Amino acid sequence: MTSFFSAIISLSFLLSSSNVFAQDTLLNKYGLWVVSSVEEYKKTIASNYEKIMADLSVEIPNVILDLKYAGSDNFMHTKLYSSATTTFLRLAAADKLSAVQGELKQQQLGIKIWDAYRPYAVSEKMWERVKDDRYAADPKFGSGHNRGIAVDLTIVDLKTNKELDMGTGFDNFSDTAHHEYKNLPQQILQNRILLRSVMEKHGFIALETEWWHYYLPDSKKYELLDISFEDLHKIQ
Repeated sequence: MTSFFSAIISLSFLLSSSNVFAQDTLLNKYGLWVVSSVEEYKKTIASNYEKIMADLSVEIPNVILDLKYAGSDNFMHTKLYSSATTTFLRLAAADKLSAVQGELKQQQLGIKIWDAYRPYAVSEKMWERVKDDRYAADPKFGSGHNRGIAVDLTIVDLKTNKELDMGTGFDNFSDTAHHEYKNLPQQILQNRILLRSVMEKHGFIALETEWWHYYLPDSKKYELLDISFEDLHKIQ
């Protein structure tokens, strides 16, 4: 009998835990909860303002955006989402990225963003093409981009508006894009070190296989999202 009541208490605790948001939440085919409606999203941010999806063109004035998946200039050779004028990150990530921009500006440098928030359905399409978790997120786990806490970016010289030479372009799926790859001119290595050092100083973590990709720690604190850019615009 004692073990029976212990089991009931344990079950009650699990159901009331913050890790279980709602008993009627539907999981996808991988057993993941993916927030796909504005109503669900609003519930998840109600008790934590740092989870709010912030418009980066507002949070980081004068940020340069070159959103590769809003057009066909990407490895998929097709438009994957609609937003071409702005993108989003959780407020916690946006604030840190704003600090990065502020520090670089002191050196007449700035950031150029290629991708930030990415709806879960877009990551599913990418996985079908790549199926290599060094370069694309396995939908069985989801991506930091889907959680709104990952960003793909580079550094720009504000005097010339030119990108610093990082040795490869964006979405280069080769060893040359890895942080540990050192067979590059010293200036390129220094440029990569500059980006990594300023991003890590402000709380981001580098993805070792992509010099352009950074994300916040404790990513599972943030729900996976599959909300359109149009809907995010509406609730700003």
